[in-house]
Amino acid sequence: MIRVIGIDPGLRNLGWGIIDVTGSRLAHVANGVCQSQGSDMAYRLLSLHAQLSRIITTYRPQSAAVEQTFVNKDGAGSLKLGQARGIALLVPAQAGLEVGEYAPNTVKKTVVGVGHADKGQIAHMVRMQLPGAEIAGPDAADALAIAICHAHHGGASALAAAVAKAGA
Repeated sequence: MIRVIGIDPGLRNLGWGIIDVTGSRLAHVANGVCQSQGSDMAYRLLSLHAQLSRIITTYRPQSAAVEQTFVNKDGAGSLKLGQARGIALLVPAQAGLEVGEYAPNTVKKTVVGVGHADKGQIAHMVRMQLPGAEIAGPDAADALAIAICHAHHGGASALAAAVAKAGA
């Protein structure tokens, strides 16, 4: 079994979702949203770092995946999102985890079957693949989708195979 954390970067709301991967079986562990505190950028980033660090310490994932950001027309908005993404990459790396990165369309195509699915479709398919999961909102659903994508694209599977081989 490999525990995977998926992270959906956001400056206001950073979604996170944790699943256990055993072969081709997926099981929901936990999910939620880290909300930045304060108005100063440095303190907002510090707040996200502290919250995500606590989650990793609590759930002890063995692998991580983060959604890649897309550049939009608003350069300042893209830059701010990039700073939140830096926290999403930094915290798992500080914990010694390898971090997979996936484009939004890859995540959507893996989970929904269509590269341009909306948030409602993503949440629905996450619930289908993780029965009984209480999802904390759209950002948490996206994070769980990122974790599922990582499980299907070999990030978690390769780690599981290496762990099994080492134990044999």
